[in-house]
Amino acid sequence: MDILAVLSGFAVGAIVGMTGVGGGSLMTPLLIGIFKLNPAVAIGTDLWFAAVTKTGGAVAHARHGHVDRRITLLLLLGSVPAALATIALMHLTGITKGWAHALTYSLGVALLLTAVVVANKPAWQRLGLKLEGWLPESRKPALTVLCGLVLGVLVTLSSIGAGALGATLILLLYPRLPAHRLVGTDIAHAVPLTLVAGIGHATLGHVEWGLLGALLIGSLPGIWLGAQLTKQMPERVVRGLLCISLVTAGIKVIA
Repeated sequence: MDILAVLSGFAVGAIVGMTGVGGGSLMTPLLIGIFKLNPAVAIGTDLWFAAVTKTGGAVAHARHGHVDRRITLLLLLGSVPAALATIALMHLTGITKGWAHALTYSLGVALLLTAVVVANKPAWQRLGLKLEGWLPESRKPALTVLCGLVLGVLVTLSSIGAGALGATLILLLYPRLPAHRLVGTDIAHAVPLTLVAGIGHATLGHVEWGLLGALLIGSLPGIWLGAQLTKQMPERVVRGLLCISLVTAGIKVIA
């Protein structure tokens, strides 16, 4: 058992528990920078990490009625086929230098986008309310499927986007959705998407199973502790530290 992996899982779990985001966006750069995994294996391992850690949250939210099943289904109609198509393309072409560059670049862009989302969280709801005036309800289902498609490709290529970016897209289309249903719906969509993408990466040999187990052992108590610390730390401080970490990691990956 790698104690460093357990401690890393604990640290990322604590951040997820405090902020609700940051799992994939911190874990993948950590796997690349600290554990020296190549980007493809880091992404595949993180997808499984996300699928397992978020399953408990998805079940809990569903039991409390916090999941909008219609929005979740529409997102999955776009994201799952997109994830399968991306994996199929990887199988057909092989992991060439072009794919390696695309994976690395997608990871960097996703990290920077997540930082923007986290930094301006309150602004997205205001923007969604402004868009509501000229966005007919009849167009929302198609746009939701399209958002799912974008997330499916991004998550499969980078392992990032199912959390903060997914919640932001839902918020833009459905700004009046209560916060607890927004979180529940986002997590309910993230679990099957990350699982499908994770299975796809596993078929390509992109998962470090032993390391994954150690990370999961550390993450469970970390998530619990982070949830307790949420009551003690100002949200602005936590969000600011997370943004700095994301921007630093994103610039390092792209550079």
